[in-house]
Amino acid sequence: MALIVLFGSIANAAASAELKVAFVDMQRALNDSNAGKKAKNDFRSEISRLQSRLQRQQQEVQSLKDELDRKGPLMRDDERRNLQDDYTRKLRDFERSYKDSKDELQQKDNEVTGAIIRDLAYVVRNLGERDGYTVILEKGSLLWAAPSIDITDEVIREYNASGGRIGSLGEKLDAGTASAMRGAPMGGEQAPLRSSSKRSTISR
Repeated sequence: MALIVLFGSIANAAASAELKVAFVDMQRALNDSNAGKKAKNDFRSEISRLQSRLQRQQQEVQSLKDELDRKGPLMRDDERRNLQDDYTRKLRDFERSYKDSKDELQQKDNEVTGAIIRDLAYVVRNLGERDGYTVILEKGSLLWAAPSIDITDEVIREYNASGGRIGSLGEKLDAGTASAMRGAPMGGEQAPLRSSSKRSTISR
């Protein structure tokens, strides 16, 4: 339905002006931009750090289990009970750490991916306004498009050239969108550019 409305708007625009359409592969822009590459390397380093910590905890748990299996039948009741309690506690700690680490990585992925996607959306909006595009689509929403209207490389070059920290351009986009939403009349001239990061992620 959204695409029907979109292309209906494009058809109306085409009636009064030359139609200029392009698309951007946001996942490739995310992967190939300098910011995306840095974020991906940082993410992998974080995964490695968390994996090392979890492996140490897992080894401790396994060591206690092995000791309990070997020596448990020969221990006094109070000694065996203490060892069992120690094993149960460390196993619980390991399971909690595993879940927390998984949640931490997911949150970091969402935050960093979202920041870069908003940066890219800012670049796309500026490029579209500057070069007179009627509409710029995201590749994931297309069934087919001619490769000649793919401007992903141009978007990557523009983003790389902008410099600055990750998320700084997206803050301008958010501020501009909020301002436009406050000042635009009903049926305003320009809809705010929105970009979804549901498909794109630095963990790919």
